[in-house]
Amino acid sequence: MEKSMDPRYLRTRQLIMDAFMQLAVEKEFKDITIKDITSRATVNRATFYYHFFDKYDLLEKVLAEDVLKGVLINVNSHEALTPQSMKNIFNSILQFQTGLAHQCARSYEAFTPKIETIVKDELARIFRDFLKDKHPDWPFEKVDLQSIILSWSLYGMSTKYVKSGETPTEEMIHLLFEKLMD
Repeated sequence: MEKSMDPRYLRTRQLIMDAFMQLAVEKEFKDITIKDITSRATVNRATFYYHFFDKYDLLEKVLAEDVLKGVLINVNSHEALTPQSMKNIFNSILQFQTGLAHQCARSYEAFTPKIETIVKDELARIFRDFLKDKHPDWPFEKVDLQSIILSWSLYGMSTKYVKSGETPTEEMIHLLFEKLMD
């Protein structure tokens, strides 16, 4: 049986990821040690290193596989890019970032660069697929650049609102997404 499908492998990996997320709520990322993680997960160091290269690799995997899962499911649930689907995607990203900022307030700043990279890359990949379907006559470069513009815009806007604590007005959101979809 392939190790990634072995229930014991998956269970142990999830134990480590859960332990890390619990610690991220309690401590700043820089203060979390491998010993903290392995103690909380009740595994030894060798087991940790069997699953992850280091705590930065663990952070990346937790963000990509666990934390962002809800956002990406929401993004993938849309059949086409419309101003309404963009609004829904934006709200999902905004909720994700707000929740993470409050839940892991101590480690949020440390997570921010990695979160940004993962979110923008995943959104761009999904938007690229949507745009290829919507505009089959566009050259790849145009599709690629437009997908980057959309992903970076959504992420940047959500970051602005999370940091300011403000909420965008419906009118502003509508105007922005109409413009982005031109």
